[in-house]
Amino acid sequence: MREPEAHPAHAGWTLAATMCASSLSFIDGSVVNVALAVIGRSLHADAAGLQWAINAYMLPLSALLLLGGAAGDHYGRKRLLIAGIALFALASVGCALAPGLGMLLPMRALQGIGAAILLPNSLAILGNTFSGPARGRAIGTWAAAGAIATAIGPPIGGWLVQAVGWRAIFWLNLPVAAAAIAIAWHYVEESGEGAQALDAPGAGLATLALGALTWALTLWSGTHRLDVSSWAALAIGIAAAALFLRTEARRGERAMMPLGLFGSRAFVGLTLLTFLLYGALGGLILLLPYLLIVAGGYTPFQAGLALLPFSIVIGVGSRAMGRLAETIGPRWPLGLGPLVAGAGFALLVRVEPEARYWTSIFPAVAVIALGMAGAVAPLTTAVLSSVDDRHTGTASGFNSAIARTGGLIATALSGAVIARGGAALLTAFHDAALIGAGLAAAAGVAAFATLDGKGGG
Repeated sequence: MREPEAHPAHAGWTLAATMCASSLSFIDGSVVNVALAVIGRSLHADAAGLQWAINAYMLPLSALLLLGGAAGDHYGRKRLLIAGIALFALASVGCALAPGLGMLLPMRALQGIGAAILLPNSLAILGNTFSGPARGRAIGTWAAAGAIATAIGPPIGGWLVQAVGWRAIFWLNLPVAAAAIAIAWHYVEESGEGAQALDAPGAGLATLALGALTWALTLWSGTHRLDVSSWAALAIGIAAAALFLRTEARRGERAMMPLGLFGSRAFVGLTLLTFLLYGALGGLILLLPYLLIVAGGYTPFQAGLALLPFSIVIGVGSRAMGRLAETIGPRWPLGLGPLVAGAGFALLVRVEPEARYWTSIFPAVAVIALGMAGAVAPLTTAVLSSVDDRHTGTASGFNSAIARTGGLIATALSGAVIARGGAALLTAFHDAALIGAGLAAAAGVAAFATLDGKGGG
């Protein structure tokens, strides 16, 4: 039986608040990439220090997403959304004023904490506010805005770096944060308050596990070898993950992540799909602009613009795909979308430094975007539909954590490409493109294998 469509009060303003909030996280995750070289010269930072300018943000974001979602399910999603936005804005001021890496890196970490709070709660608010076909349209719009924000980050960052200076990329966050807080304060209804008892042991163990594992990966990405510190962090992460599973099993339905969810073939398939697809996409967002700047002679602004078709196609297609998934179920969009994206990744093997943009780069970016447009909104809708209302914040946090972890691993593995030069750089990029194609195709296969016609397993 089709779920009735609700008409919540202030629906448009609620959607606007969540889009503004989440765009802070999505833009900041990509905008700093094109500014790294200028930041390095300005703050006299070496390559390892610059890598931490990215990792210091991604590490707490990956580690705390689950906790951020669970806290919203307990203390209230609107309250946590506003708190996360305010923390992100405060940290942005610190980044803009940083005289050196000693201040920049802690402020980047604080931004990651704020993003880990606001991101799952913005999505949980949508899941609670809308129902029926309206939920698919709202989530499709939210997902499209996130994809657009990720893709326009590099061109905006490149332009600001060249025209104003690298500190402007952090000042830009303040008006967006102010608008998001004002809209949320006046128009978003509170939800989730007291709906789920906060699982303190589970939240602590999940945070420790994700933090230690991503810390080990971050250490490896800086040296490309596992030293004593990396092995220690890896061991702690695995032990904490095992204890987390044991604790959640004992708590049953009182757990922040009820393990019964993983008895669903669909939920497992969606988790695997998210990890594979966003791992492939994370490599593209980082490596393509780098290749164009280093080997193709592009300016940071031009390299950012190379990804602009991605945001246009996603923006046009995601909302429509959200509506389609509500009608036919997510299986076909989530199966075909990653396969199309995989074909786009394979087209990147045609990229050459001297080749024309419109004949080598644009076709690949456009096909990847077309495939992602087919998958982004249906994936988000399917994840939220797979859990009850009490766990929407936790489920969205878990799914976001999986996506960010896939991107973090892709960033670490991309170091093997960035370390190359000349012809070897191009060869390594082509190899990475084929790996991305394989990951995306595997994501599509996972969807077909685990989802039925209406998304159930």
